[in-house]
Amino acid sequence: MRKKIAMIGAGSIGFTRRLMQDLLCVPELDHTEFAFTDISQRNLDMVAQLCERDIKANKLPAKIEATTDRRRAIAEADYIICMIRQGGLEAFQGDIDIPLKYGVDQCVGDTICAGGIMYAQRTINALLGFCKDIREVAKPQALFLNYSNPMAMNTWACNKYGKVRTIGLCHGVQGAHRQIASVIEHWAHKEGLIAADEKVTKKDVDIIAAGINHQTWFIKVQWRGMNMLPRLAQLFEMHPQYVHTEKVRIDVLKRFGYYSTESNGHLSEYLPWYRKRVEEIPKWIDLSSWINGETGGYLRVATEGRNWFETDFPNWMNEEPPKISPAIRSEEHGSWIIEALETGRTYRGHFNIPNQNHITNLPNGCIIEIPGYVDKNGINMPVVGDLPLACAATCSASVHVQQMAMEAAVHGDVTLLKQAMLHDPLVGAVCDPEEVWQMTDEMLVAQAQWLPQYGRAILEARQNLAIQERNGTRVKLRDTQGAVRIPIKSVEELAKDKEAAKANASAADKGKMTAPVGAK
Repeated sequence: MRKKIAMIGAGSIGFTRRLMQDLLCVPELDHTEFAFTDISQRNLDMVAQLCERDIKANKLPAKIEATTDRRRAIAEADYIICMIRQGGLEAFQGDIDIPLKYGVDQCVGDTICAGGIMYAQRTINALLGFCKDIREVAKPQALFLNYSNPMAMNTWACNKYGKVRTIGLCHGVQGAHRQIASVIEHWAHKEGLIAADEKVTKKDVDIIAAGINHQTWFIKVQWRGMNMLPRLAQLFEMHPQYVHTEKVRIDVLKRFGYYSTESNGHLSEYLPWYRKRVEEIPKWIDLSSWINGETGGYLRVATEGRNWFETDFPNWMNEEPPKISPAIRSEEHGSWIIEALETGRTYRGHFNIPNQNHITNLPNGCIIEIPGYVDKNGINMPVVGDLPLACAATCSASVHVQQMAMEAAVHGDVTLLKQAMLHDPLVGAVCDPEEVWQMTDEMLVAQAQWLPQYGRAILEARQNLAIQERNGTRVKLRDTQGAVRIPIKSVEELAKDKEAAKANASAADKGKMTAPVGAK
């Protein structure tokens, strides 16, 4: 039976093309009907042209319908995949630039912290509309697979208020699993435990990771029957690359005893300790890749990727289409989950779901990230039990921020929004309450077009800012570009390394992108 998969936000070249190719690697899914939808007709047309060319070149029976009519795309869908960035790069820039004036220096700004909290306010409002359409016109029991950040808050709102079965998907665990295999390999070579040409891969290292998205912790690491947890800090400090690129993660590992799944730059902005004094931030970050801590790094590479794709698109259409086969299949969970549900071939991954006593020292209802198994019987999530106390404490602080921000987004509650900002670990470490209130007002006003649930609050925010300006009571802003901010390259500059520019534009996981030329 032909399955229909709707992709919302399909103007995202990295995710859309990657996930489509992954799904078409599965013989039983090669006749899938894809429904691409996006609010940008231009972006949608470009991506659809590329994907249709890929299908035709590989002589596959799959079909694509591209439409800006979201409800039409969702109608009769078996699976719905979301990969939107609500507000696009324009809103994203406000997530980074406005908090920076108040001393809040973010690398990514899409999970919690000031940027992630505002991102949730924009995105949840849109997602609840998607959920309404899914309930009304998709197939009964259709599964909603969400890739959009802020993952935990979005998935929480969809399950609790959207009333749609929603699974959140992220590739953070796989990337960190590779790192752990790499440090074990480096150590094992030094110790003579493996031959000089022998590799240690993810398949060789058994792991269990548990926590919340982007703050998931490796609570089991085993290689050849050995418990590697007590050795991990030493192994990471011995590694010639990670000792420089993962300074925050290694410091947390040494103090907590557990390694975080998330990148150095990501982790640094969820905690109150590493980015609160601008002069100290450089000692914790590394510029060999943006994701190691560069100020506004994700905004930069996302902007460069979009600018290059739009400019270079004609060349993409003229190049040889890829051969779609299992050899090119990515680790993104989406296709593997759908394959397992449809064929019964078991898949094990780490997924974001509502906690129902799976992690016993985090609140029920919050969104956790834990191992899961998928087959014909569905998505099965085992009980993890208690997290180690330090890991649980860090996750708990974020969970309560997420809950306040999620509820604020659903109900348009500006007081709860400001309280979420106030309790955010990094914002609270940097800003006093009046700075938090003013910063939030400024972000609301700047992003008003994407925040219809805050209509009255935005009018009051404008009035507050005007009165403060008139009375001279505005808090003092900081004239800063942050700790280490690298200018966005022009298309002409990107053209000096076309392969790197194309890799960035086409990547679903931009965490693999390296630094700009000249960065050390």
